[in-house]
Amino acid sequence: MKVTIAQTLQHYEKKNLPKDICAGIIIMAVSIPISMGYAQIAGLPAVYGLYGSVFPILLFALFSTSPQFIFGVDAAPAALIGGALIDLHIESGSEAALKVVPVLTLFVAVWLLAFYLMKAGKLVNYISAPVMGGFITGICTTIILMQVPKLFGGTAGTGELLELAGHIGNTLGQIHIPSLIMGVIALVILLAAKKLVPKFPMAVVLMAVGALMTKFLPVREWGIQTLSAVQTGLPRWKAVDLSAVPLKDAITISLSVAVVIMAETLLAENNFAQKNRYRINDNQELLAFSLGNFAAALTGCCPINGSVSRTAMGEQYQGKTQLTGIVAGISMMILLLCGTGFIGFLPVPVLTAIVISALLGATEFELAVRLWKVSRTECLIFFGAFFGVLLLGTINGVLIGIMLSFTAMIIRTAKPARCFLGIQTGHSHFRDLKESSSIHAVEHVVIYRFSSNLCFANVSVLQKDIEDAIREDTRAVILDAGGIGSIDITAADCLERLYGSLKEKGIRFYMTEHIAEVNEQLRRLGLGYMVEEGCVRRTIHIALKDMGIRRPYPLEGGVDNVEKSASRKRADNRVQEFVWAFGSEAEQEMEKQIARQIAHLKSNKDVDELIHGRWSHMEALDEDEWLEHLEEHLKEIVNISGKDEETLAKRLEEHRQEVHDRIAQEHPELAERFRERRHLLDEHLRERRPEVYELVIRLREKKEHEK
Repeated sequence: MKVTIAQTLQHYEKKNLPKDICAGIIIMAVSIPISMGYAQIAGLPAVYGLYGSVFPILLFALFSTSPQFIFGVDAAPAALIGGALIDLHIESGSEAALKVVPVLTLFVAVWLLAFYLMKAGKLVNYISAPVMGGFITGICTTIILMQVPKLFGGTAGTGELLELAGHIGNTLGQIHIPSLIMGVIALVILLAAKKLVPKFPMAVVLMAVGALMTKFLPVREWGIQTLSAVQTGLPRWKAVDLSAVPLKDAITISLSVAVVIMAETLLAENNFAQKNRYRINDNQELLAFSLGNFAAALTGCCPINGSVSRTAMGEQYQGKTQLTGIVAGISMMILLLCGTGFIGFLPVPVLTAIVISALLGATEFELAVRLWKVSRTECLIFFGAFFGVLLLGTINGVLIGIMLSFTAMIIRTAKPARCFLGIQTGHSHFRDLKESSSIHAVEHVVIYRFSSNLCFANVSVLQKDIEDAIREDTRAVILDAGGIGSIDITAADCLERLYGSLKEKGIRFYMTEHIAEVNEQLRRLGLGYMVEEGCVRRTIHIALKDMGIRRPYPLEGGVDNVEKSASRKRADNRVQEFVWAFGSEAEQEMEKQIARQIAHLKSNKDVDELIHGRWSHMEALDEDEWLEHLEEHLKEIVNISGKDEETLAKRLEEHRQEVHDRIAQEHPELAERFRERRHLLDEHLRERRPEVYELVIRLREKKEHEK
């Protein structure tokens, strides 16, 4: 396994140095209240939270392949360790806790190292974007709810949604007004600065202002809490007392914590990587997690996790590489050596506002809105992961999201894309029968395309589709298996039964277009005789030829299928191109494109470009509709171009006549359809723009009179 050290610092660009240093200092400052609070939740004195922000964060920064993710003492592992101490009947903050917690952290590091050696990081590839988005949003929302009571002058909450809501409710009954005013003002300033001056380090300014207020104003007398002062000095390295906790308990407790760290941090890292368009090495990240936790164990700290809130803060202030994490770690060392007195001057409401502001920016509710428009199923997965984290905790939220993802995948597999194929008159390639009325089925033959791997979940769909399509005059069924890459044993058994059933009815069955590997699978699954009997052919054309059906293929309904010239085929292939490309949204898309080109007309004044449109190879019927849409915007085009209204309308009509002449020449069979459609478009124009309609009619009548 190749391990790269300081990967994100290689080929470092000096222009990033000020941003990385600034972001690192801000992360250090923000880590003070967060780390101290979570250390206490884990059953350790508050100062150990600061210790966990020194060597673990430095080691992670050196071995991580993520340019922006930050390590530190965080909520989920701290809560799990705190709960484990309760189960072990160990008092929080006691001497026993100081011995037990490092042991658990050491075993967490060992588990993470084992995950690295097993290459377990690949598991994250099976977690979808909606799960990641819901998971991150759930974590951010949970931490925000934990922090909200501190704005009111209370203490941070713990647990899941119900416990957090209860704690917020209790705090609301004892709101400390000065704390609330300071916190809300700080939060409003931060949110406004994020919108107006996103690159300005407002968090640093607010911390400095808060410390100065504490120094020169009676902030403590007003009842506003400040951080507790901590002892000076760096964390001490010491051996872990393995006898402090039974081995069985250490292994089981640490395994759950290690799984949470792996799942939560890898998910969050991949989420940031996708959002910012870079790649990480999932497996090396596990090594970085492990090394960070070894350092935490040997300095007496609780398990360390990737921190969404710190990473979001680094992203907000444009940290570009892991130098941000290194600066944060070194800054914390300097603070512990000679600046611990400063900590006691930082007002809790200001620091809380900074954390909440960063977390609000990391939520992904906009993804949920997008998913709702695109896929309700994936939106459900997003909220499944979101509420799972919020209501049941990190690991349960991940499990719920993964289960929903696999369920959705199974549902999609059970409803594969498929269609029946036919031939466009005069052509030889096969297309979906529903694509156009000019495509017809080959006479006495069912040609069926199945675009998914064939398995137990979807083979019944294939069987039902084919059986429902068979008629009394059907002589053959041809399966276009170009989209089938694998077949499982259940599907193979079903294919065998279908083959036998069709054979009894005197209907030939062919399987075509698939990759050669599928033939090997058929032989292994006991269907090799189908290959030997000539029922498995390379193409649909060969299968039809084997039946004695040759080009031009006879089409259902006695439709004439005379071979067309190459030029006529090219013209046919452009028919309804715009509609094919944009489907049911073709009309709206046409309006959008016209709006964009009218806006462009303001700068180039090129009316000809607007009349002909930018959509390459626009077919005559589409072009006619384009012109009708342009007529609706006639007055707007006149105002922008400065051209005469009647002249423009005349040019549109002349171009329409050119289109009509072209279609009459290239597609005489469509000329009548064109005239009928022209009448419908005229009616449409009369309803929307009666004044333009009257002008167009006058021009046509004038032209007829001139003839």
